[in-house]
Amino acid sequence: ACLCFRDIPNVGILVWSELPTGAGLGSSAAYAVCVAAALLTACRAISCPLKEGESTARWTEEELTLINSWAFQGERVIHGNPSGVDNAVGTWGICCWGTVKERGKEVSLVASRVPMLRILLTNTKVPRSTKVLVAGVKEKILKFPAIMNPVLDSIDAISQECQSVLEAMPANPSPEYYPVLEELFDINQHHLNVIGVGHPSLDRLCRVTASHGLHSKLTGAGGGGCGITLLRPDTSPLAMEAAKRDLCACGFECWETNIGAPGVTLHSSSSLSAEVLHVLSES
Repeated sequence: ACLCFRDIPNVGILVWSELPTGAGLGSSAAYAVCVAAALLTACRAISCPLKEGESTARWTEEELTLINSWAFQGERVIHGNPSGVDNAVGTWGICCWGTVKERGKEVSLVASRVPMLRILLTNTKVPRSTKVLVAGVKEKILKFPAIMNPVLDSIDAISQECQSVLEAMPANPSPEYYPVLEELFDINQHHLNVIGVGHPSLDRLCRVTASHGLHSKLTGAGGGGCGITLLRPDTSPLAMEAAKRDLCACGFECWETNIGAPGVTLHSSSSLSAEVLHVLSES
């Protein structure tokens, strides 16, 4: 489908976000998905799903696919050669279907609903460029293909193993799954250092949380930005507070949060928080 702006002579876009930018949290993908959804709706390439009296609504599967495809083009402008995962997650949330780019070709992306996981999200506040990091990984692959491709295959195997564990957890929420996820976190973090997207700040984050019995890895493109720390259901509040204190002493910023969200959603003005409405009214 083509975007047609004959009925929209000019458009003003106001963006409000609580996500730190350039920190590995998918802020650019969230932006691209929202802009794509808004413009496609404005030019009537997709429907306006919000019915009278509803506070929120979501588009059809076909329309979400179109939103995702345009959001991916936005990600390409921002990052050069993105995977397509971030915009897919931003579009569908914790339940994704579609395609992403992997090593230059289109591959299927299928993700089932996963259990709600508690994490500690830490921003190292070290700025980095996803485009530069992606280019650096590509250069390493071209320079050492026999070395790097097996590492990428192993990262893929880690992702598949993690997906299998997460899919098994809702039916059998056994605490035995958490040590497996923690070990996968550790292996993945080492591999990400090998391909060149680590950073001393992230190494420090992992050491600090490990001293409190917690397991962490980078998130996003790496090179600084954010890391995530898995919290078991029985993680001691004292251990978590001690970890947060030590991380903040490093100059980092921490939030306890959950993994999982519904994906791009159309909200009525009545459903927006007072803070957002205030920001919009001041524009």
